[in-house]
Amino acid sequence: MDKLRSIWQVKPYTLTPKMNFIDANSVVSTLGLIGVLGIIFMETGLLIGLFFPGGEVVFLAGIAASGSGAQLLGEAKLSAPLLFTLAPVAAIAGGEVGYWFGKKYGRKFFERPNTRFFNMKMVETIEKWLVKYGPRKALIFGRFIPFARTLINPVCGVVKLERKLFSTWNAIGAIIWTQVAIGIGYLLGDLIEGSINKYLYPIIGVIVLITLLPLLNNIYKERKQKS
Repeated sequence: MDKLRSIWQVKPYTLTPKMNFIDANSVVSTLGLIGVLGIIFMETGLLIGLFFPGGEVVFLAGIAASGSGAQLLGEAKLSAPLLFTLAPVAAIAGGEVGYWFGKKYGRKFFERPNTRFFNMKMVETIEKWLVKYGPRKALIFGRFIPFARTLINPVCGVVKLERKLFSTWNAIGAIIWTQVAIGIGYLLGDLIEGSINKYLYPIIGVIVLITLLPLLNNIYKERKQKS
């Protein structure tokens, strides 16, 4: 009788979460290190990178590489040495690909309808930064601003920025950005207790606000000059 019951017993069915490339937690938890490196490369090298949450992914990857990463993100425990070593490589490679596309295809590289994630004002803003701050500062600080991470590299190619200059500061900016973003997540990972969802959005909100400060300051100065 017990055997018959076991045959007909309805077992609980658990749905496997679908992969979501625009959700940082999903990328890190599902794809691990390969997913993190892929998002970094695509966000810095291809225009489709405008859709991806690269900043959040890098930050979460740092948490996943921390001592409590497995506890906070389930099976998303990452190797800290590999992450800190390979993340800047992916960011540098992405930058070089973006520059190549911009230099090869020129202005028509950006000839596309304005969308929620892309409009020509973003490109014009990057061009102003290159003139105002110079390529060195622009390539470093641009790494910390979401849309600038994607657009600044092809824009440098469009304006035919000298290759050696671009490659040098693309590498410096990539190393600084990845090590800082991963490092913050890595250090906070051991300080956060319990579910990460309780702290994730407030922390990401603060990071995004900090990275947007240069842009907001620039907009404020421009409006002040016009008034």
